Amino acid sequence: MTTDIRPLAGLRVVEMTHMIMGPSCGMFLGMLGAEVIKVEPPEGDKTRALTGMGRGFYPTFNRGKKSITLDLKSEAGKDALHRLLEGADVFVENFRDQSLAKMGFAPDVLQARYPSLIVSSLKGFLKGPYENRTAMDEVVQMMTGMAYMTGPTGRPLRIGSSANDIMGGLFGAFAVLVALLQREKDGKGHVLRTGLFENCLFLVAQHMVQFDIEGREAPPMPEREFSWPVYDIFDTSDGKQMFIGAVTEGQWVTLCNILGLQVLLDDPDLQTRMKQIDARDRTIPVVAAAVRSRSFADLLEAFEDAGIPFSPIHRPAEMYDDPHVTRPGGLFTSSLPEGGTYRAPVMPFEIDDQPMVGENLDIAAIGADTHAVLSAAGLSEAEIAAACGVEAAA
Repeated sequence: MTTDIRPLAGLRVVEMTHMIMGPSCGMFLGMLGAEVIKVEPPEGDKTRALTGMGRGFYPTFNRGKKSITLDLKSEAGKDALHRLLEGADVFVENFRDQSLAKMGFAPDVLQARYPSLIVSSLKGFLKGPYENRTAMDEVVQMMTGMAYMTGPTGRPLRIGSSANDIMGGLFGAFAVLVALLQREKDGKGHVLRTGLFENCLFLVAQHMVQFDIEGREAPPMPEREFSWPVYDIFDTSDGKQMFIGAVTEGQWVTLCNILGLQVLLDDPDLQTRMKQIDARDRTIPVVAAAVRSRSFADLLEAFEDAGIPFSPIHRPAEMYDDPHVTRPGGLFTSSLPEGGTYRAPVMPFEIDDQPMVGENLDIAAIGADTHAVLSAAGLSEAEIAAACGVEAAA
């Protein structure tokens, strides 16, 4: 069962995006109840054809959207998009500024033509010296120090997710909500710009602030200076790995009791948290040996009962076997246009104990909604054919 609360129901979003940052913005708005119309070229969004690690991009971030195809190289295609924008509340795009302006859809042009339209532009950078640079998730991770903080010294490493793109899309959707609230007050549309670089900068801000306050740089996470007595990955007796944390004096006592480490509890030099942290070089090998003498299942039960922070070390594919992930409402099934289904999570929050899901989570075939959407916008059969290009009209 899902919640009936759809705060953006009745809102029309026209989305002209590709890859992840832009599509995720539209997806979030759709899951809040908005009608999202994705504009694709006649051959379809190229993201649909990605393989390998890119195979999940399109089906993950385009769930529940309508699909129309327009040939925006033609005047007929541009005219059709303008007809759509006349009845739209929000326009989401992530094209280069120059490309958008060349097509005649620069934000200032749209604002002048559609005074109540909210234009959400998802870009590599906000306005400034870098605003015309090309950016992608890995680029901004290298630029901001995120990659430096993730890998060991001399080996910068991007994090194992398109987290900046996804969070950038979330900030884009958040900005749309802000603009919608403001429109209720002033009756005007607004031009929004969300920066991928600035998003990543926000994520490393804690390390920047530490330096600004202390004048000392934080080392990369693999070499981090610990603020907790135990915060490590250990091997169990059956060859599995487990992360275990003991971040308070109470958790230290509990962990030592579970592992039978009375010797550490009795040590006069380990009676405060700071002394426990300072002694990690000698205590962690002792903890590791104790963990290595116990099975994973045994420790899992003991830690769960005692409230010790712990976690198995999983691969993403193993999430389909996790009982919490597969609980009712944890995963939602979508259909692919070529046949078959897949499962994916939705918004990570609940309202009145129910998950937040759009009305439809399926992936539309390329241009599946072209005729319905454009004819509803008042275009004739001939205008639709011209707007879509010869291949789309065939």
